[in-house]
Amino acid sequence: MTVPASWWHRWRGLPVLLQDAAGAAGLLAVSLVPGMAGVGADLPEFPDRPLDARGWALVAALCAPLVLRRRWPAVCALLTAAGFGLYQCLGYAHSAATLAFPFALYALGAHQRRRRWALPALLTGGYVALVVALHRMGSGQTIIQYTEFCAVLAAFWGAGRWMRRQRAAAEQHRRDSMALAVAAERAVIARELHDVVTHHVTAMVLQADAAGLVLTSDPGVAGAGVAAVSSTGREALGELRHLLRVLDADDLGDHPVAGRIADLVERTRTLGQPVDWREEGEAGHAGGGVDLTVYRVVQESLTNAVKHAPGRPTLVRVAHSEHAVEVEVHTEGSSAVPGGPARTGRGLAGLRERVSVFGGSFEAGPTPAGGFLIRASIPVGVAG
Repeated sequence: MTVPASWWHRWRGLPVLLQDAAGAAGLLAVSLVPGMAGVGADLPEFPDRPLDARGWALVAALCAPLVLRRRWPAVCALLTAAGFGLYQCLGYAHSAATLAFPFALYALGAHQRRRRWALPALLTGGYVALVVALHRMGSGQTIIQYTEFCAVLAAFWGAGRWMRRQRAAAEQHRRDSMALAVAAERAVIARELHDVVTHHVTAMVLQADAAGLVLTSDPGVAGAGVAAVSSTGREALGELRHLLRVLDADDLGDHPVAGRIADLVERTRTLGQPVDWREEGEAGHAGGGVDLTVYRVVQESLTNAVKHAPGRPTLVRVAHSEHAVEVEVHTEGSSAVPGGPARTGRGLAGLRERVSVFGGSFEAGPTPAGGFLIRASIPVGVAG
């Protein structure tokens, strides 16, 4: 299973023109096979004319435009239509190369962005002119037979249009799912921000009031209270910066995700949390959406570790492979679900939803040794 998937990813990574050139070359190769005689379209059913030099040139001219079928579908359709019409008028023998025209019509429906109806109307007019020309040249086909063939061509174009709508719907669903995941994540951040502000500011007020009461009677206690206010304020600032950074743009900018995670680990260590950070494999171009998801999983996991298992050793492991990025965050001695069922359900659900947008897997729970493990696998090369 690994080898075919590897080849498929390599194939998908090739330029579009190179992929379509391979398809055009494949159709041309089929057209050259002697045993394929009788395959293809013979619209007028004239007596077969053996392929000569001009005929072979037409076969190549029919296949070559397929190189442009996704990059310039209109050009591809017009060129193959012209070659198809000329091939039928000259009465050459059946050739699989004539299938290039239906393929081009499918590509026109699937990939053309402008003049989506004007070009089919133009091609329909050209088909009518071809039918008239073939009739005057002595074709015995009836109007019904010409109409049936036209319906077949229209079906190829219609299939392309349907596929285009399916892709657009899938892309819209992906965007909507991502928007919902981001909205859910920001709702969690808003709750966390409220907790930071209310907890730390309340503590600072109480500590400052207590220091004020003993300022003259016991300067030593007052000084300790002021130091506690300073310490609490610094801790609050650290957590606020940690949370507000998430409210920046929905990507990691030009910074590699590994560097951002390393910075995150260092900030977490300054809070007194011993964190071991390991990266395995070579990071490829996963895309901003995947990188952001990896970062969010680590960020949320370390936040939970700091809040619910302070001082406990935490291991962060990010492993890169050709097909996915694996993330594991394990905190020792934290077997309870962080934050209780009400709050963590939402936090972990937000991570699970974000990972699922890319078709990945997510799991979180206690380990047999009494720790807590969060594991995510995010496929690379997915639409994001």
